[in-house]
Amino acid sequence: MTTTNCSTGRTPHRLFRFVATILTLTLGASLLAACGSDGGNPLSEKAAAIVSSGSNTDGKVDCADGRGKMVTIYSGRTEYLIGPILDAFACESGIDIRVRWGNSTDLAVLIGEEGKATEADVFLSRSPGPVGFLEGLGLLGTIDGAVLDLVEPQNRASSGAWIGFSGRKRVLVRNLDMVTDADLPTSVFDLTDERYRGRVALPATNGSFEDWFTVFRDQHGDEVATQWLHDMVDNDAEYYPNNRAIVEAAGRGEIDMGLVNHYYQYQEAAAAGDKHRAENHDFGHTDIGSLLIITAATVLETAEDYDAANELIAYLLSPQAQSYFTNKTFEYPLSAGVAPNPILPALTALEIGSVDFDTLGGGFEETERIIRESGILAG
Repeated sequence: MTTTNCSTGRTPHRLFRFVATILTLTLGASLLAACGSDGGNPLSEKAAAIVSSGSNTDGKVDCADGRGKMVTIYSGRTEYLIGPILDAFACESGIDIRVRWGNSTDLAVLIGEEGKATEADVFLSRSPGPVGFLEGLGLLGTIDGAVLDLVEPQNRASSGAWIGFSGRKRVLVRNLDMVTDADLPTSVFDLTDERYRGRVALPATNGSFEDWFTVFRDQHGDEVATQWLHDMVDNDAEYYPNNRAIVEAAGRGEIDMGLVNHYYQYQEAAAAGDKHRAENHDFGHTDIGSLLIITAATVLETAEDYDAANELIAYLLSPQAQSYFTNKTFEYPLSAGVAPNPILPALTALEIGSVDFDTLGGGFEETERIIRESGILAG
């Protein structure tokens, strides 16, 4: 097994140019080529636990013999969330992997710039939007039908260009000591009320918030979505750079509440125990605040080994990988027949099948402009 990890920062581009928060970096192909192999180091404890094969008498995991194949992955999913699964795939399949880590949108733009010369065989995205951007450029192949059939139709592209492999629900995290049950909103639209002035945090430059706001625009229209964001700014909403920062702040009482992905709260609660004084609150089942955003995988049209690339995507939907997603990172599994962790609330209404993610690939440039011009970054 050979694993190469190639990290990247955010790159300047026309889709998401948050000039106040982005460090300008040049993302050339040489970065990937310069990264070296880990030399066949043993699997991490997390990766070893995922592997379904047995162990030898020394307690070490038995990995498959190498097959002389390589899959290069551009991953917009962060390493701590999916790295163990990719390592487990390499172990079980005997297929070597190289990984370039980065922001999903940045990587999509990079692939767009590289075009048919890209080294990426598989692209893993935090949402279908950046994948839709690449599909619009004609750079995506079609995932095998047998792999597509591993999920329900609403969790894959009608064209076969991408497939979802896990889900993250949008919720409101609240501090248990500062927000009573009676004070909880039933809709994100309630958060513009005077009683929530200065009490709500937004991860406005975070990718998942951008994804969510793009769907918000699609569902309610630009005028309504833009007015909501401006009203939040006028109501002294606080800016935080990401979901985890908000969950941690709510847990220690620094902020009353904030809009986040659901799984960060479960991760923090598992790590910190009773001293973490926060919990998730679900909005109404038809509210845009309860949106389920799915992660997406695709095969590039120029992939050198289509079979190996599809094998990787199928592994993301295997029982062991799906179990890891829901029991270790607390995401929703998407593969048919895999039950979510019992701690996760059941999905209903807007959260399942009501959003046409295929249509959202071109909407992110306008989302970036609206967020930037709202003034939230100065909050």
